Amino acid sequence: MEDENNQEIEYEDDGETGEAADLVEKIKKIKEKLKYCQQEKQEYLTGWQRAQADFVNYRRRQEEQLAEWLKMSSEKVLREILPVLDTLHSFEKTHGGQDEKTEKKHLAEGLVGVKKQLTNILNSNGIEEIKSIGEKFNPEYHEAMEQVESDKPAGTIVEEVQKGYLINGKVLRPSRVKVSK
Repeated sequence: MEDENNQEIEYEDDGETGEAADLVEKIKKIKEKLKYCQQEKQEYLTGWQRAQADFVNYRRRQEEQLAEWLKMSSEKVLREILPVLDTLHSFEKTHGGQDEKTEKKHLAEGLVGVKKQLTNILNSNGIEEIKSIGEKFNPEYHEAMEQVESDKPAGTIVEEVQKGYLINGKVLRPSRVKVSK
C-alpha cells in the first residue's frame, strides 16, 4: 500500500489479510466460472430449442408427405380398377339382347375375366388371398364361424365362408371359416 507521498507502506501479514485476498480471488474465479456456465447453459438451451423446432417441422413434413403418398397410392389403385369397370360397361353393351342361354354363357365368361383382372390388380398392390381349405386353423389368419362334423382331423378348415386377405404379409381381413371337430 502507498501513503500520501507515494511511499509504500508495508503491513505485517497477520494471516487474516492473506486469507481475505485468497477469498476474494476465489470469489472472482467462482463468479467467472458461474458466468461461463450460464453462457454455456444458454447455448445448450438455445440448441435444444432449435432441435425441438426442427423436430416439430420434420414431423409435420413427414405427415404431409405420408398424406400425399396415401393420396397418390389411392389414385394408382383407382386408375388400375377403371379398366375393370370399362370391361363391365363393354360387356353390358355387347351382350345385351341375346338369347338367355348365350347371355348366361357370356356373363359367366365375363365375370371370370373381371375376377382375374381384379385379382391381378390386388396382387400387384401387395394383396394376396389367405389359404384356408385343408389348412390347420390359425387364429392369426382365420376366424372360426362354426365347428362341423368331418372326416378330417380336428382343427382342419373344411369350408371357407369368406375369403381372407394379406397386404404385404399382414392380415388385411381374416378368412371366415368352418372348422372340423
